Amino acid sequence: MGKVALKGLKFKAYHGYYDEERQKGNQFEVNISVKTVFIKAAENDDLENTVDYEQLYKIVKEEMGISSKLLEHVVKRITDRVLSEIKAVDKVKVSLSKFNPPIGGECRESKVTLKAKR
Repeated sequence: MGKVALKGLKFKAYHGYYDEERQKGNQFEVNISVKTVFIKAAENDDLENTVDYEQLYKIVKEEMGISSKLLEHVVKRITDRVLSEIKAVDKVKVSLSKFNPPIGGECRESKVTLKAKR
């Protein structure tokens, strides 16, 4: 079993519980990793035998473009799509951070993480 990961994916998106957050937008960061068997790709230098991280990025970008009230909802949609669309993935882990969340005090980021498997 191996791991394929994308770290530090940056997006301006429109997620948040409050209407103002969904109107103004905020800065977000996504980290995603998947577990897969890629020994054939390692031996044969062939993309067909591993997880294409361009496809991972496409899924994340599309889901980040859909405004949601809760970060938990966004990471669930991402994990569901990865498991549905990329058959080579056995496990997926997604972390989503919102920078400067409106909590009434100083906070660099809020973060949710979800792990899912087949």
